[in-house]
Amino acid sequence: MDLTTSQFLQLATGNWVTQMLHVAAELGLADQLVAGERSVEELAPAVGADPDSLFRLLRGLASLGVFTETAPRRFALTPLAELLRSDHPGSQRQFVRMLGGEHYEAWGDLLHSVRTGENAFPHRYGEPVFAWYAQNPERGAIFDGAMTDFSRVEIEALLAVYGFEGITHLVDLGGGHGALLQAVLRRHGHLRGTLVDQPAVVASATVPPDLQGRLSVEGGNFFEAVPSGGDAYLLKHILHDWDDDACLTILRLIREALPPGGRVLILEQVLPPGNDPSPSKLLDLNMLVMTEGGRERTPEEYARLLERAGLRLAAIHPTPSPTSVVEAVPA
Repeated sequence: MDLTTSQFLQLATGNWVTQMLHVAAELGLADQLVAGERSVEELAPAVGADPDSLFRLLRGLASLGVFTETAPRRFALTPLAELLRSDHPGSQRQFVRMLGGEHYEAWGDLLHSVRTGENAFPHRYGEPVFAWYAQNPERGAIFDGAMTDFSRVEIEALLAVYGFEGITHLVDLGGGHGALLQAVLRRHGHLRGTLVDQPAVVASATVPPDLQGRLSVEGGNFFEAVPSGGDAYLLKHILHDWDDDACLTILRLIREALPPGGRVLILEQVLPPGNDPSPSKLLDLNMLVMTEGGRERTPEEYARLLERAGLRLAAIHPTPSPTSVVEAVPA
């Protein structure tokens, strides 16, 4: 087989790998191997699997560097497999569980999206993704965990490039359980922060003892109102979920609340020009599949969107992760 065909087939069978990782994450295989290598015969009853089928799964994953077969039918963790552990500081277990579940099913309707321009998720599931999560709280909890998993990579990248100088009160809109905001407050002791998300989301958010008096939590809807009092408003992976009209609703509410000299910090993957590989170009397709008009945007598209909301694109700060900080100020 020539190299081009081999590379093409590797791409074409990527859905196999997604499901292999998904099943390993669902079964909690990595958690079972934290103490050391174990045989398939030991693992199978512990995770509720058929021994021979489990062996075939682990053998396939080991061929990709996820787990390693140390002796016939005995497996141990590898650095890649460590990321499937629930307790690993860089865990991606919930992210993989999300990708292999409703995301995987919705991507099966990508053809529908490309033909019609409609989002695939409501076509497959009968309602928009966030409404579906509200009706399926177990899967919604996995989604929330996946966003926390993904955030771990981005938090340190953000802190490495953005100093938060001149900001005293940071409002994190749609900030989930507050992992990002807490990290920012711990790094910058002069800051106060307000975490805002849907009441059902922030109901389980807590204020750690070391942030008492500096961090507050509010339930709300950023399509209806934005808390006043912040001199900077943070939107992490919010705008890419929505079409321009919905984004304008959010941004105009922020603009009304923004004091002179205030800032809007938009954390998103920014689309580069040309043919070079970029995670943003694949994530953009995920937005087409999963959301109501969501998309990744180019610098020019952000500039136009912000201008319509009464804001001005001040800078785009790349980070060591695929995510950039799009900084806006009042026009």
